Amino acid sequence: MTTSYYTASSLDGFIATPEHSLEWLLKQDIDHAGPMAYSAFEKGVGALAMGASTYEWLLRNQGEEPWPYPQPTWVFTHRELPTPEGADVRFVQGDVRRAHDAMAAVAGEKDIWIVGGGELAGEFADAGLLDEVWVQYAPVTLGEGAPLLPRALDLELLEVARNRSFLCGRYRVTGS
Repeated sequence: MTTSYYTASSLDGFIATPEHSLEWLLKQDIDHAGPMAYSAFEKGVGALAMGASTYEWLLRNQGEEPWPYPQPTWVFTHRELPTPEGADVRFVQGDVRRAHDAMAAVAGEKDIWIVGGGELAGEFADAGLLDEVWVQYAPVTLGEGAPLLPRALDLELLEVARNRSFLCGRYRVTGS
């Protein structure tokens, strides 16, 4: 089992605007079945960790669509948030180690995906629980916003690919 932070980033290192919007990302050209794309990655995921801002953005932007993840999802929050019908969402707070243990038990042989955001991925890294970082770099700069990963980490490049307009990289976390 691997715990991975899989995300997209602007070239200047932001995963969302200051308002937590991902609209900049949704208009980019990517092949959803192409190299290092989400569809192949997601098949190996058994549990998800998500920050409250990412969760709220998904709720605001899913419209009438059902919850997009069949896997159990742990949402790290200090607020009371709604749960979409039919979704396996578990609200947690505090030390990520406890939640990681529960996620690992549910995921079994599959991986854990840290969906967002960068601070949450950083907390997993601080606890020594982040194994890989996957980044799809979009051909755009935002100037400000939510940082990709606000931690000092040493990474080893494992894989690189081009997916239409995106430069994609997969890294192993080797130290902090």
